[in-house]
Amino acid sequence: MKAMIIDHITDVNQNPNPLKLVTLTNPLPTDNEILLKVTACGVCHTELDEIEGRTPPPTLPVIPGHQVVGIVIDKGRNAKKYNLGDRLGVAWIYSACGECIQCKKGAENLCINFKATGRDANGGYAELMTVHEEYVYPIPENLTDSQAAPLLCAGAIGYRSLNLTNINNGESLGLTGFGASGHLVLSIARFLYPKSKIFVFTRSEGERRFGMQLGAHWAGDISEEPPEKMDCIIDTTPAWKPVIESLGYLNPGGRLVINAIRKEKSDKEHLLLIDYPKHLWLEKEIKSVANITRIDVVDFLSLASRMSLKPKITEYDLDDANLALFELRTRRIHGAKVLRIE
Repeated sequence: MKAMIIDHITDVNQNPNPLKLVTLTNPLPTDNEILLKVTACGVCHTELDEIEGRTPPPTLPVIPGHQVVGIVIDKGRNAKKYNLGDRLGVAWIYSACGECIQCKKGAENLCINFKATGRDANGGYAELMTVHEEYVYPIPENLTDSQAAPLLCAGAIGYRSLNLTNINNGESLGLTGFGASGHLVLSIARFLYPKSKIFVFTRSEGERRFGMQLGAHWAGDISEEPPEKMDCIIDTTPAWKPVIESLGYLNPGGRLVINAIRKEKSDKEHLLLIDYPKHLWLEKEIKSVANITRIDVVDFLSLASRMSLKPKITEYDLDDANLALFELRTRRIHGAKVLRIE
């Protein structure tokens, strides 16, 4: 099979072709695994974090990609849950132990043995992949493969982030960064909380217009003072500056949810700008997002189907995965990027 692999850590700004196109032996499913013929795989900023060394170290070489849609074409001898021909998705959670305290209380995303698709096990930048049958999700019929792919991470983690804000209908929400996850969260929030005002912060004038088209109340740069303070904000940027600025834009008792695995090291100087009375006093909260659970994906796909949620996507061939990542790295973002794999 054809696949794109990460075989070393590198700076994408210096090396715009970090992935290597290779031909590998077709994987075979064992025990409770299924074999998927991959049809689409979303491109996520987390892939850049893996390539540039900001995540826990990936097992190299590895096939990245954790927003995978495919068709079941083979099964291990003990795999009984799905049939050949079923269309399924794979998300960031590849497996968890199921036995630790975190797993038993429903927080498998915090499992010490959490394994991530495309980091700790081969992912979807390939024609085929294997996965345990308990870690796949039926794709709603009203979504195409390319529409469904970004929902498996950008959408599902955005949904988890929105839940972690504890927002109530009528309370205001800010979104810093407006890429694959941000534009989906805006649509989700408008559907679930129709009385809430939504504020979009992005450096891109085009993305500000896009946010307004999707129903934002206001859109501007993170350095611009918004017309009013917010009850909660979700940060999806790779930088520290939006975190600091966002804290200053929160109402008393407001909550900032940071949806990022790592922040880029070059931006650490912004941490020195925290002013306690302005940024943290009056019982403001900061909450990080760590991974997702299977129930996050199941619940969100059901919601997306009810909403007929259709992400804005740009498609690329598998061979053009490096181009998609370089455009993501250089902030050429409009919605979500998806690899179509024939």
